[in-house]
Amino acid sequence: MQKLQDYWSERSPRQRTILVGAFLAAFLAVSAFSWLVNRPNMALLYAGLDPTVAGQVIAGIERAGVPYLVRGDSIYVDAVQRDRLRMDLAAEGLPASGTAGYELLDGMSGFGTTSQMFDAAYWRAKEGELARTILALPNVKSARVHLAVTQGRGYRRDDSASASVTLTTATGPISQAQARSLKYLISSGVPGLLPEAVTVIDSERGVVADGQDGTGTERADAMKHNVERILEPHVGLGNAIVELNLDLVTESEVVTEQRFNPQETAKISELVEETSDQSSSGGSPAVTAASNLPDGSAAGGDPSKSSRSENRQQSNYEVSKSVREVSRQPGSVKRLSVAVLVNGIVQTAADGSTSMVPRPDAEIETLRELVASAVGFDPARGDQITVKSLPFAELGTEGTLATQGGWLDRLELNALLKLMLIGFFAVAVAALILRPILRGRQAGQTGNRLLDDSGAGPMGLTALTSDAAVIEPPFSQAGLDATLIGSDLPGKAPLSLPPADPVARLRGMMKDRQEESLKILSGWIDEKEKAH
Repeated sequence: MQKLQDYWSERSPRQRTILVGAFLAAFLAVSAFSWLVNRPNMALLYAGLDPTVAGQVIAGIERAGVPYLVRGDSIYVDAVQRDRLRMDLAAEGLPASGTAGYELLDGMSGFGTTSQMFDAAYWRAKEGELARTILALPNVKSARVHLAVTQGRGYRRDDSASASVTLTTATGPISQAQARSLKYLISSGVPGLLPEAVTVIDSERGVVADGQDGTGTERADAMKHNVERILEPHVGLGNAIVELNLDLVTESEVVTEQRFNPQETAKISELVEETSDQSSSGGSPAVTAASNLPDGSAAGGDPSKSSRSENRQQSNYEVSKSVREVSRQPGSVKRLSVAVLVNGIVQTAADGSTSMVPRPDAEIETLRELVASAVGFDPARGDQITVKSLPFAELGTEGTLATQGGWLDRLELNALLKLMLIGFFAVAVAALILRPILRGRQAGQTGNRLLDDSGAGPMGLTALTSDAAVIEPPFSQAGLDATLIGSDLPGKAPLSLPPADPVARLRGMMKDRQEESLKILSGWIDEKEKAH
């Protein structure tokens, strides 16, 4: 402690100010470093939650005692505890989907519940269960299902139903395959609902059409991928650019065709009628007076017979007729156009230089045939295929180097800040604490030396004492001359000084280096006291 007090008393006001400033800077640096190290690394827990659901999640985090941070609609927690916290919140049913399912029916009692109330609760529960199932998709952020089902009561037989589902995706649009799956999912859960009566709506992109009546984007992408897969093994990866335009029929059409052939007849009906009639009668005698007598007998007349037969046949013929009905649904290809740009090939000149030149025409024609087979080229439909070979523009060195990731890209921002702070702290300690101490030691070791102007020896001060004599103040002119020239010191080489006044030179040196001169004089006084 005494040494520390002596060290502090020997310092000048300027040096004391520097030491205090260095101590405060080191203290602040150590405090900031400790705060940064102890600060938890925050990681994203949930984002884009409904405000009500987000409040429930925050309440669960506070119950768990985990530090959290809210930024907009995102919730950040300690990265070390994030996964465990997600499992704990999932055990509590958080975050809740916000839609109620069949549990709505559990609270309904048989007393005081009408049929209309039960039907409303049932279809609401059905919508909630379907929304929960849709939320299980990885890229679906939120879902709402609306069912419009006609209640068949009494003698009403119209059981038509329709439905719509509105989706909000987290990444990317809803594909047509997912839209068709959702249609069949909802139609299968509702009796009497057809898949065609279900509408899938993307909240950002509008109605999602299925593959039958869509714009053909997915079909065009699939055909484009097939063309690139055929070309890349030959021209190389990235050396072929394919653009495909698929024009589809978007309206439905019904064509009815009826043809008559007068050269051909067709029997459409035939009528056959047969009629037969037979009759016979006997002859009656003439009426006389004898006919009235009881014993009288009358002679009979001659009998008569008649028969009639008739046949009739009628045939109806009509000219031959053929009827054909064609129904054209949306989705058929109306016209197809494909443009393919292929990179050139490297050609070496006679002087050894290389350049990119277009590919030969025979190779381009072969590539065109491959592309035509891959896309289903039909000239009668008006399809068009263009294949050209042009050298691609080369990327500069700056562009290629920018795509290369270094070790800094693999470091996290917090880790990089910690490394920078550690380096700054080390430099600050070396500059503010170690440097004054080293300078103090160096100043103490420069006692009893003179400046060597010749450069042969070390920069400093040479000892002015010897075994023969000790120079005592006040200094005499002869003593100073002998000391500076070094003629009376044994074993010392004379100093080569410029032709100037040595006393004036010594005064100038003492004026420039006052602190060192005082230390030298103090060393002389101490040595004199020890000698006595």
